[in-house]
Amino acid sequence: MHIDPITVIYPLLQQAGQTRAMTHYLDFERPLAEIEGKAEELRAMARQNEEMDIEEEAAALDKKAATLLKDLYKDLTPWRKCQVARHPERPHCRDYINALFTEFTPLAGDRNFADDHAVMGGLARLDDRPVMVIGHEKGNDTKSRIAHNFGMARPEGYRKAIRLMQMADRFGLPVITLVDTPGAYPGKGAEERGQSEAIARSTEACLQMGVPLVSVIIGEGGSGGAVAFATANKVAMLQHSVYSVISPEGCASILWKDAEKMREAAEALRLTAQDLHKLGVIDRIIDEPLGGAHRAPEDTIARVGRTLTDMLSALDGKDRATLIAERRRKFLDMGSKGLAA
Repeated sequence: MHIDPITVIYPLLQQAGQTRAMTHYLDFERPLAEIEGKAEELRAMARQNEEMDIEEEAAALDKKAATLLKDLYKDLTPWRKCQVARHPERPHCRDYINALFTEFTPLAGDRNFADDHAVMGGLARLDDRPVMVIGHEKGNDTKSRIAHNFGMARPEGYRKAIRLMQMADRFGLPVITLVDTPGAYPGKGAEERGQSEAIARSTEACLQMGVPLVSVIIGEGGSGGAVAFATANKVAMLQHSVYSVISPEGCASILWKDAEKMREAAEALRLTAQDLHKLGVIDRIIDEPLGGAHRAPEDTIARVGRTLTDMLSALDGKDRATLIAERRRKFLDMGSKGLAA
């Protein structure tokens, strides 16, 4: 019997108290949604009638779902990776800060215009080591996403980041950046206040810091809005995150005048962690749990925490001049590596 995911499975998942709502299954996960929904439907019926014995059938469906999940994620296309990277229940910057850092003291404003809530940052400790942490925050529900402008920073957001980077440099604190943005906000007001200049200044600030700078692309790394935070000594990406000069939809609109060509654009952009590691754009890939970061957020956060510690440890003992020179050389070498690839 066919089960419509919206009218049947979603209410059952709500009854079961599951936090991952049916509406958050991705398009290519629809077959998985139906199998998991059938298993939950059986269990819901059993809860209403204790005489029903459905555990064997439900267990068989669970096994089938696990196999299908493994098959779906075994070889994701670039476009599907984009979908996973944008999953609304993927851990966001605030989740990482709350779980990995202690004594986090948020610092607000650019001392010039306003505080941009798309960018959060402040002083904290990672494994009892004082650091400055800065990241894009998208929000986790409609209200917070609007408040954080969906992670799209305005000029004041980048100027806030510059202020925090310069503060960290003065006090000799390592800087950690967590990147998750579709790109810088393209609105009229942002352009009037110098969006491109702010992005360029933020990138320059990254290059000039004499302290260790490490970055992780935790979701989307979109355009200059991401580079402004990720011009780092060490850059890592989560397995199903993406990092590109433009979104697939934007690329398709420009090249083919058709946003529906986003699948072809995603292939051409070479935006996956695997492609970028081969090109030398990033230094390491952080494996995600099966099914993506959103299925096991605590595990994902722990993996990112270990990677941050490892990357900072690799930079320990290097003086100011070495850190700056290695960072600059890293980005100057990318062109030659890209041509060779």
